Amino acid sequence: MKTILHKASTRGHANHGWLNSYHTFSFAGYHNESRNHFGVLRVLNDDTVAAGMGFGKHPHDNMEIISIPLSGDLHHQDSTGRDKIIQQGDVQIMSAGTGIAHSEMNANKDKEVKFLQIWVFPKVKNIEPRYDQKTFKPEDRVNQLTTVVAPDNADAVWINQEAWFTLGNLKQNFETTYQLHQSKNGVYIFIIKGDVTINGISINERDGLGITESETFNIKADTDTELLLMEIPMHL
Repeated sequence: MKTILHKASTRGHANHGWLNSYHTFSFAGYHNESRNHFGVLRVLNDDTVAAGMGFGKHPHDNMEIISIPLSGDLHHQDSTGRDKIIQQGDVQIMSAGTGIAHSEMNANKDKEVKFLQIWVFPKVKNIEPRYDQKTFKPEDRVNQLTTVVAPDNADAVWINQEAWFTLGNLKQNFETTYQLHQSKNGVYIFIIKGDVTINGISINERDGLGITESETFNIKADTDTELLLMEIPMHL
């Protein structure tokens, strides 16, 4: 098993007032040659958007873009006429394909919205743009690893890639094992909240750990923990 640890304090950071964003990988004004991507995982941004503010309409193409609200409500609109609110517990994916323009705004005028914005390089380029969005109740994943993004699971949102995203809310001292869907894939683990030990490696809130060359690994929650596991191909 090979690992790479990205401590939360080493992430790129940009505070624009209306947007406070931490970048695990190179993004916008943050550039780190050693952290351009992890396999097909291109962007992992930890964003806080001020009340009533947000990202105006902007274009994307040939990227799988996953939004996971952690608190508050995110208002999504796009050039196809889609108009949706994404809330805590929801997972939305946009397959940008041949091209689409969208906006993401804080739906509330009185509180922040916090969300993870994740970009994954697609398996097939230039597909017709599409969306998928589903709700996954936090209470349903207590001491469970719940698949929320997958190419082959009707209960998850569909992704144009051989990738599987899993969320878990693990109570202190709970232990489990993750089994990869494809042996050549890698897994990037992001700790949303709490402290975890992965095969003897301690990782803490907002840390990231990349794992390759291992088909399984053990997870032990050292405190009550919320985590996201992103299993993805390692070759672009």
